Amino acid sequence: MQEHKRSPGNDLLDVACGTGGHITYLKRNYSVEGLDISEPMLRLAKKKHPDVVFHRGEMTSFKLGKQFDAVTCLFSAIGHVKTKRRLDLAVRCVARHLKPGGVLVVEPWPMPKQWQVGRIGANFVDQPNLRVARFSISKARGNLSVQDLHHLVATSNGIEHFVERLEMGLFTQDEYLDAFRSARLEVEFDSEGLMGRGLYLATSALAPVV
Repeated sequence: MQEHKRSPGNDLLDVACGTGGHITYLKRNYSVEGLDISEPMLRLAKKKHPDVVFHRGEMTSFKLGKQFDAVTCLFSAIGHVKTKRRLDLAVRCVARHLKPGGVLVVEPWPMPKQWQVGRIGANFVDQPNLRVARFSISKARGNLSVQDLHHLVATSNGIEHFVERLEMGLFTQDEYLDAFRSARLEVEFDSEGLMGRGLYLATSALAPVV
């Protein structure tokens, strides 16, 4: 990120910050603020990071009245926009919050050719007073990935089962690149990224996007 950033400051906004997991690491080198649409997520983030300013907002339309040297959107949260139109809106919205020479870092959701329909997913948590198992089967509907996430949560009070549907946009490489370039950002793609999904690094021009 530092290699691509041309602005001299260290103000960073983490978009779709969730419970603030990435902020733990980002604030070691940056003056960080967070943004998320979920109030419960923000409450947890504020408990973790009482020294950080958090904003509630939607990534396609937030207005903070300030700009940042870097903006991150990690853990494939960009897929929540679902459609190409909303992808374009989100990238343009973020671009307006970049200082001249600032950098946007986006970790994409898997692309259509990477999405494996029928793949069985399983995740487990094993703690002294908590056991969690989550299962899913990957599906697709048009340009969306679809997962019904079945959770089994066991505590000393009993076992709970609930299902959560996750729908995310499946965007091609060309669609991502078009969104960045339409927002007047110079973009590069790191095919490996943080966890094998790749990483887009898009730099703002020396004049702000209007």
